[in-house]
Amino acid sequence: MPSSLENRRDFLSFASHGIGATAALMLLQRDRFLQADDSTSQGVLSEADDPPPHHAPRVRRVIHIVMNGGFSQVDSFDHKPELERQHGKPLGSSEKPDVFFGQVGLLRKSDWEFKQRGESGLWISELFPNLATVADDLTVVRSMFAETSNHTPGTFQEHTGFRLNGFPTIGAWMSFGLGCETENLPAYVVIPDPRGLPAGGSINWTNGFLPARHQGVVVRSKGAPIDDLFPATPIAESTDQASRELLAALNRRHREERGGGDVLAARIRSYELAARMQLAVPEVAALDQETKATQEDYGLNRSETADFGRACLLTRRLLEKGVRFVQMMSGGAFASPRINWDGHEDMRQNHGQEALRIDRPIAALIRDLKQRGLLDETLILATSEFGRTPFTQSQAQVLGAGRDHNQYGFSIWMAGGGLKHGFAYGATDDVGWKAVENRTSWYDLHATVLHLLGIDHQRLTFYHNGIRRRLTNVHGEVVHGVLA
Repeated sequence: MPSSLENRRDFLSFASHGIGATAALMLLQRDRFLQADDSTSQGVLSEADDPPPHHAPRVRRVIHIVMNGGFSQVDSFDHKPELERQHGKPLGSSEKPDVFFGQVGLLRKSDWEFKQRGESGLWISELFPNLATVADDLTVVRSMFAETSNHTPGTFQEHTGFRLNGFPTIGAWMSFGLGCETENLPAYVVIPDPRGLPAGGSINWTNGFLPARHQGVVVRSKGAPIDDLFPATPIAESTDQASRELLAALNRRHREERGGGDVLAARIRSYELAARMQLAVPEVAALDQETKATQEDYGLNRSETADFGRACLLTRRLLEKGVRFVQMMSGGAFASPRINWDGHEDMRQNHGQEALRIDRPIAALIRDLKQRGLLDETLILATSEFGRTPFTQSQAQVLGAGRDHNQYGFSIWMAGGGLKHGFAYGATDDVGWKAVENRTSWYDLHATVLHLLGIDHQRLTFYHNGIRRRLTNVHGEVVHGVLA
């Protein structure tokens, strides 16, 4: 490192020319040598003032599987024998359920048989026959609750802890707190469902008020991984170099005239990263380099599992290259016919279709990470914005085939390091309507995820508009009951 201010300026001037040299700036900033030169417009450091880890981490990376639309707990991980006995009867509660469409039909048992799985005896239904084979690696939280049963604000809260948009997602907070492990790929990657984006679109992987470089970068599992990764027509190396030097000169002039800003700094970094990704992305996305047996295990040879199988296999390869947070979307926009987990009309058709797409690939991913020695340092998190009602979405005294949204009690599952495996935490009532034991909020879950990464959720903050913001707002307790 230069020892004087003059040498430092010379070094930075040199580093502004050419992609190979400017990459040094990214590495220096990643290692926090240049924090003070990368301040936000509010005059605070753009990296955490109290940088993690705050304690010994249990995992280094996170896979977040997002089941958009409202995934049913009573048809998957929350076995309710009483619901079977009460099938076709009224709810029998003096409290009128507040549901999205206002229709409260009769209680309906699951369309899938539940069985105890593995040595742990964890209850999992036939909706997920492949995931059931790795039951002893799973940790289920059966007592989640949300603050809304509306898809878009519910999805925002799932990702950011807030029902309004504009707040950083958990992946952005992780990138902000821990930075990158690789200079060739982003810290935070999102793999959308090729059928469409979720409610709210790209807001679901926004950096919010955090520095712009912490937003999620979309990489597709089908077709071109990233748009415009290569020029439409070949460019001579000398022309390419001259163009980059011109761009660097224009950026310097802009900074001298207007001062540094997060938007410009983020754009410069995005071009630097894009240049490095020209080499890294084609390599990591070359799924045909995997053995035939691996491709078949992930379901790439089956039409119903190929899309999500590619996403899962791409995820494993991204983790191996140093990406910290990968988000896989299962389900897209609210189109007709439905292409997500929003089973209003017919649960068997809807959930059966969606589970078939992801069941085999997820089980393969867990096995693959485990046999490669990566599962113990990875957290897999599978969530939905809320659950579904144990009664049908029908007029009173009618037994329909669909279920409405249910914010009062639902399930999520996890796997990986630092957790009790083959374990279920919390409980809903006898029919699976409301969380009644060890009630767990999104704040609690987010605090727990950060804790496993070595982050104290109360200490990872960012000063914005007069408030020291954090992922968990002013709430949240680590769910120690799920930790090993």
